[in-house]
Amino acid sequence: MAEQRTGLGFDVHPFVVGRPLFLAGVRFEGEPGLAGHSDGDAVCHAIADALLGSAALGDIGEHFPDDDPHVEGIAGLDLLARTVELVGGAGLAPVSTDVTVIANRPAVSPRRDEMRKNLAAALGISVDRVSVKGSRPEALGLSGDGIGCIALVVAAGG
Repeated sequence: MAEQRTGLGFDVHPFVVGRPLFLAGVRFEGEPGLAGHSDGDAVCHAIADALLGSAALGDIGEHFPDDDPHVEGIAGLDLLARTVELVGGAGLAPVSTDVTVIANRPAVSPRRDEMRKNLAAALGISVDRVSVKGSRPEALGLSGDGIGCIALVVAAGG
């Protein structure tokens, strides 16, 4: 059996008016977007961090710094695909991921299947190895106040 390694990813962005909202590469119409140098896709960013952690390669800030014009506006799915290449260079490939989106909005469940398909394609794994869940923070903290979105992820590589 090949070695399996696990990483934990976390990302948070505040909502901003005037940008589209992308989570796991899915555009949520009618919702404010997430601030960021890239497209602000907190789900993809958290998975990237988890994968980098599983390979002991640091974090996305080291590989995709927010002052790098080459990653300005980059789509989360593209950043995630580039991360898969980085961990591949360390001898690991994604095996599975479990995502929790923590925010009052948008509702994740109506778009869950799209999100899982996008992530599976970017990670190069089957959709049955991708879990996406939503959780409301019950008026607590940044995401509970409705001013931001948090993504918490566990990812395995082998």
